[in-house]
Amino acid sequence: MSAIGWALLTLGLVLLFWVVGTYNRLVRLRNAIGNAFGQIDVQLKRRYDLIPNLVEVARKYLSHEAQTLEAVISARQQARSAEQSAVANPTNAGAIVALAGAEQVLGGALGRLFAVAEAYPELKADQTMRELSEELSSTENRIGFARQAYNDHVLEFNDAAAQFPTLIVARLFNFPIQAMLASTGSEVERQAVKVTF
Repeated sequence: MSAIGWALLTLGLVLLFWVVGTYNRLVRLRNAIGNAFGQIDVQLKRRYDLIPNLVEVARKYLSHEAQTLEAVISARQQARSAEQSAVANPTNAGAIVALAGAEQVLGGALGRLFAVAEAYPELKADQTMRELSEELSSTENRIGFARQAYNDHVLEFNDAAAQFPTLIVARLFNFPIQAMLASTGSEVERQAVKVTF
């Protein structure tokens, strides 16, 4: 084999190893996104389990506020459905965007519930309601931290997949840009749910 043949073979092997290494790095980054979403999923399930208990305690005191309570339950169901779709494919940008939207609706419904509950001193004094509110507040904080970790992993993946020459491998092997879990609503919707009793 001539010197040119050896040079081409060496160049081909270097290129092959680079493509394999780049592909493996993108797979590792995509899997990190899935893992980070798994942490969000754990906290969302915890939150979804707390909401019916919270509504049940509030129902005793807010009998004529049934519409508010039903809105919370409906928003919970929609968010849970969106969460299950996102769990099935945590790297699907559409599922993540749908989850973020459903979570905003749920946050708004919870905010309205707590605003209504402020007018009922007996409800504010209820020990179970206070405990559930504290647990929900703690869970909201955990969700926030898990979302931040998820967004950090998405940013790292997106940066890698969009930079040249990795961009070539990302497009060749269908590694699409991932969606972040970010608020897309108004400033009122972006405010955290205030849980105080």
